Amino acid sequence: MTTASLLTPPPLTDGARRILDTAARLFYSHGIHAVGVDTIAEESGLTKRTLYDRFGSKDALAAAYLQVRHGEWWERLEARLADLPTGASAQERVLAVFDSYTLDSASTERGCAFVNAAAELPAEHPGRAVVRAHKQAVVDLLGELLSEDAAPTTDHAALAEHVFLLLEGAVVHRGIDDDDHRLVAARAMVEDLLGEDRASD
Repeated sequence: MTTASLLTPPPLTDGARRILDTAARLFYSHGIHAVGVDTIAEESGLTKRTLYDRFGSKDALAAAYLQVRHGEWWERLEARLADLPTGASAQERVLAVFDSYTLDSASTERGCAFVNAAAELPAEHPGRAVVRAHKQAVVDLLGELLSEDAAPTTDHAALAEHVFLLLEGAVVHRGIDDDDHRLVAARAMVEDLLGEDRASD
């Protein structure tokens, strides 16, 4: 299965969307395991039967929650990148990825939803594949952005991993620290790192 297909949610009826919106709020706030289908049905105003008819299982609902969360965040990220001035450097584009996390802090108050889900879900859960695909998509994007104007001697893949790990560590601490200070610090580190790379060109 491709990364794109893993990240594509199923078609959603109006009822399925109500269930998913409710589940998304509860899963992120309380954790996937802590929230039962009874609670999701009650808070969505629909029945458990409707939930199972639309998604088949709670596991499939959790995977759809992660797919939709990826899609909504990715859309905001692409809009932010598109708003950069023509000819923006790789450094500016990579920093825009950081800003997607920092400026979306209202939706990351408990840290990264994907990391949180991975900590809860067993290896065979369909949601784990969505988490891996989401993280790989971020690494791949960073690699693409960095390859466009990094120094010829730069190992773009290694640099993308370096930036990604700084970003991931900072995002995880967003949920631990209840503020963005490590994201801000990591952004400054990446700004310095990429500035040094361009200077060596």
